Amino acid sequence: MSDPTVAAMALTELPTKQSFFKPHRIVLMAIVAVLVFCIVWFMRWDWVPKYSGRLVYGVGVTLMLLFVTSILGILLALPIGLVQVTGPWPLKMLAKGFCTIVRGTPLLLQLWLLYYGLGSLFPQFPEIRNSFLWPYLREAWPYGVAALTISFAAYEGEVMRGAFAGVPPGELEAARAYGMSPFTVFRRIWLPRAIHRALPTLNGETVLQLKATPLVATITVIDVYAVVSKVRQETYITYEPLLLLALIYLCLTALLVVGFRYFESRIPTRGA
Repeated sequence: MSDPTVAAMALTELPTKQSFFKPHRIVLMAIVAVLVFCIVWFMRWDWVPKYSGRLVYGVGVTLMLLFVTSILGILLALPIGLVQVTGPWPLKMLAKGFCTIVRGTPLLLQLWLLYYGLGSLFPQFPEIRNSFLWPYLREAWPYGVAALTISFAAYEGEVMRGAFAGVPPGELEAARAYGMSPFTVFRRIWLPRAIHRALPTLNGETVLQLKATPLVATITVIDVYAVVSKVRQETYITYEPLLLLALIYLCLTALLVVGFRYFESRIPTRGA
């Protein structure tokens, strides 16, 4: 086998039990154990049972925001990325301009423009106030969902543009030569290959989306970050709630990474 092949196999090897007992790893594990012991033993955690229900609710809201905005965002990102590769020119420029503007401005600014800007205009129109949408438009969460979805769609639109453009043209030409219709080529060849190429980046973007969800607390949406902020205000405890919040996000991030790696391993590469 060639050197690149050997190196690639070495990178994909799973760690063995013996590798965990190397001196530097033993020292690191000991340091972590001491830190965990000090955090548990010397800090105040008597407030956790009282706020456990609110924390669980907040985690549920955070996960709901993450999954809803990620799914809606990727559904928008697919046509945004595809149109930048296939055209036509006006739609290509429109999609590129959308990605440039959204990616070039802070997410917090976009969120406030939607909630404090657009949201403050709706009450001025009787047609909207008397419509079935008003009970939803008067709440904060639709604006949070919209801002997070738009941001995710812009970033993933650029990712999908590169993924669509990176699929080897020979595979598409072979599918057309086989007699497949354009839609069948897209559904069976182009889209699956592009998604497989984009999965590692999609993993990182979804983790970033998780870490962006606390911004909705600035418009009164009660997620886990807002619950922890309330705990700090009511108990005057500073560090313990923040440490618990960090642990919650670390656990959620780990679950996301494991989930994406599972899906990556289940999708055949077919030479990719």
